[in-house]
Amino acid sequence: MSSSLDTPAPAASAPTPLSSKAVDAAPGTPAGAASAPKSVPTQAELLAFVRRTAADSELVATLPLDPEGRTWIRLDGPAGSEAWIIAWPPGTGTGWHDHGGSYGAFATAGGALQEDSLAARLPTEGWKTLELAEGVDRERTLTKGDARAFGSHHVHEVRNESESQHAVSVHAYYPPLPLMRRYSRTGAVLRLEQVERPQEWQ
Repeated sequence: MSSSLDTPAPAASAPTPLSSKAVDAAPGTPAGAASAPKSVPTQAELLAFVRRTAADSELVATLPLDPEGRTWIRLDGPAGSEAWIIAWPPGTGTGWHDHGGSYGAFATAGGALQEDSLAARLPTEGWKTLELAEGVDRERTLTKGDARAFGSHHVHEVRNESESQHAVSVHAYYPPLPLMRRYSRTGAVLRLEQVERPQEWQ
């Protein structure tokens, strides 16, 4: 089992629109999740939460799998954070994006996910196109039981590269996502394409 606590990483790339479907299921609160915020959760607490939730096979099994697009269930995370269980059909992914200033963690509950990220801190405003320096790209594969935390400037893309198997993951963010910036990337050139608000994915 591997885990990482990353310092704020800046960098992103291009988003690839995917078919996504919300599951009509009641939000659940896994054992150990706080019901009322008492303090701001740390990255370590979010990491522990996603690991614990990913290991809850009964809860993970409540998420239906769809061959066409991602499905998800929203959960109450610790100390006012938001959390999601997400199913990834073969060949799907997020495209490059950030989390609007929220920090968080995610864990793989089944299958394997590939994460590409940028080890650079990007300005959040005032640009449309950036040229990335050499050596900023990072790659990792997270298989079942693997987890990682990330800072508030993290830019990445996540993919299920399997040709036949779904992947399932658990994600937690604090504060709850205010927006997501989506990017495209051609070589070293990163371009801001759109800004999504919560009503577009909830």
